[in-house]
Amino acid sequence: MRDLKKNQKKSKKTHQNRIKKQKKPLNWRNLLHRGLRVGITFFSIALVLIGGFFVTQLMLASDLFRVDKIVVRGNERLMERQVEALSDIQIGINTFSLDLGLIGRKIEENPWVQKADVQRIFPRQVVISLKEREPVAIINLGYLYYLDDQGEVFKVLGAKDSLDYPIVTGFNYDKAQDHDSEYAQTLRQIVVLLADLRKRDLFSLAQVSEVHHEESGGFSLFTLKGGVKIKLGYDEHSKKLDRLERIFTQLQPKLQMLDYIDLNVEEKVIVRIERLKKRPKADTKGVS
Repeated sequence: MRDLKKNQKKSKKTHQNRIKKQKKPLNWRNLLHRGLRVGITFFSIALVLIGGFFVTQLMLASDLFRVDKIVVRGNERLMERQVEALSDIQIGINTFSLDLGLIGRKIEENPWVQKADVQRIFPRQVVISLKEREPVAIINLGYLYYLDDQGEVFKVLGAKDSLDYPIVTGFNYDKAQDHDSEYAQTLRQIVVLLADLRKRDLFSLAQVSEVHHEESGGFSLFTLKGGVKIKLGYDEHSKKLDRLERIFTQLQPKLQMLDYIDLNVEEKVIVRIERLKKRPKADTKGVS
């Protein structure tokens, strides 16, 4: 059996050994100092906010910060007055009242503008820096559009727009407008192909009138002279064009006679000569 008396003695000793904690009196001086510091902090913040508000009002009302000059940079196709009209910045407006981001987005609504960066130059100037789109081809989507160097379809052609670009065919309008991912990738491949042709000497972009996207997914080129179809297929376009350039000086005088050139067979250039149309039989009847 347990020794209850022994346990009771231990319990009494334990209670006797406990130290009675005494409550410390509140240090009113420290509390007062702490409250004073918090009050000063909030007062200082309020003072800064109020001061900032009045300074802002003074700056908005001051003639020192009224815009008197708009500088346009990076524009080649658009005239300065066109960019100024797109920005809707009025001479004499206070520079601090301008929403620079909104102004940039307004300017970017013009199809020729890829990026517009708007900056304040204190005290009285605004600088608009443009990155304009660079067309590399015309794409036929029912209407003719420009295709830029990023593979973006960006502008329907007007009466005054230049037609001196290769034409891209074989694309669907709806998919192109919906930014179909496969179409977008294919258009970027065409841009790369056109850039490759632009750098070449023997068979260059000057010899190409059309880039066609086949239903199978590959590409074909059509020569400016003779309209000869050059089958490029899906990939390794640069290697295939290297192979064509090795014999193009021999083929060039005979383009009018060719049906197509196939570059899809490895290490070969297959040339098909156009079959001559049968001539109609001569009229053998005599004249009476």
